Amino acid sequence: MDQLIQTCKQSVLTIYEQFDASHDYAHIERVMKNAEDIMATEDNVDESIIRLAVLLHDIDDAKYKSDANPSAMEILQSIGASKQLTDKIIECIKSVSFSGGNAQAITSIEGAIIRDADRLDAMGAIGIARTFAFGGAKGRKLYDKSESVRSNMSEADYRGRGTASVTHFYEKLLLLKDLMVTEEGKRLAEERHMYMVEFLNQLDREVGR
Repeated sequence: MDQLIQTCKQSVLTIYEQFDASHDYAHIERVMKNAEDIMATEDNVDESIIRLAVLLHDIDDAKYKSDANPSAMEILQSIGASKQLTDKIIECIKSVSFSGGNAQAITSIEGAIIRDADRLDAMGAIGIARTFAFGGAKGRKLYDKSESVRSNMSEADYRGRGTASVTHFYEKLLLLKDLMVTEEGKRLAEERHMYMVEFLNQLDREVGR
């Protein structure tokens, strides 16, 4: 299984090199570390599923998917993963996306760990950095005082409007703390959430929001 993971890693490196800094391979490494921290507090976890799912979880992201790159399933098939393993990994990956609050239900502890690990990387100092990196890559405003914060969005609504980076905090990032699933994920999210709140308060003071 270690060889399968290493082969998968080599298969995804060149794909993540094509993404902007908010979703590059460094993001994958951080999510892997988060997943390892959470795994250490859970019993009866299939580590191989988690490691492979983390490596592949952004390959099919609608923001970056390209016909020029293989899908997560195609990569798993190409490296010799069994159908049973492939199905479990794909199911975990499907449960990761926020999608405007319309995330797919979690069906396994592995899915819960991967979702929490990924969401932790959207919070705190790194979450702030990633938000503005993505906004810069997409040519979005830093903030827009006139912009309304949406709630109860459909996935199409969430993906269809290029809101200012600061608005994204209120539409997603500040909601994540209460959406964590694992106990360790909830614990780790607390500090990161408070850091974002402090950042936004300071930003408000500086720009008179």
